[in-house]
Amino acid sequence: MLVAIPEVLSPQAAAELREQIAAEDWIDGNATSGAGAASVKRNRQLAENAQATHRAQAQVSAALMDNSVFLSAALPHSVFPPLFNRYGPGDGFGLHVDNAIRFHAETGARIRTDLSCTLFLTDPAEYEGGELEIEGQFGMARYKLPAGHALLYPSTSLHQVTPVTAGTRISCFFWLQSLVADHAAREMLYDLDQTVQTLSAERGKSDAQVLRLTAIYHNLVRRWAQV
Repeated sequence: MLVAIPEVLSPQAAAELREQIAAEDWIDGNATSGAGAASVKRNRQLAENAQATHRAQAQVSAALMDNSVFLSAALPHSVFPPLFNRYGPGDGFGLHVDNAIRFHAETGARIRTDLSCTLFLTDPAEYEGGELEIEGQFGMARYKLPAGHALLYPSTSLHQVTPVTAGTRISCFFWLQSLVADHAAREMLYDLDQTVQTLSAERGKSDAQVLRLTAIYHNLVRRWAQV
């Protein structure tokens, strides 16, 4: 399941965050690469232990936890602290798959990467190239979302960032372990939850059918969740 999430950050908040981190020191993006990805990755990223990174992480994390679509689609158990990358002309990230396990050196935490997420911080009109391409059931799809929008997709997917040919692309990226490891089960839960939310808005939360569907949703979460 791939879900585009609009306005995790407002356009203004995304622009302000981008301006705050743009002037910071950027290191080689291969600082967080696995052995396979390092040979195809050309970008820069904020150092994980920098104060600017911690401030930006706190802002993004708070926005994610306040976003109902993200919570519904991801059912997050553990979220790797968000990271930030920058692609300039000639930079790109060739076809790769994300590591199955991510280790956070600062805390010693390990998570299984069920889902990957890119939060776009630069408006598409400000750079050329730099599309996020993700291989899915029906082939390769290309994404270049407005600043503040996020794309959530399975970490099992082959994906790449096409070379930037003009301008600068700044984004936030991270991985998460879901309460529900099975992708198909998580997709069904998301569809069911979105249906419940729509019916609740139309009929009210106390409607008998809404209550029945709500009970089914939570009982399925109980069956599939790993806590």
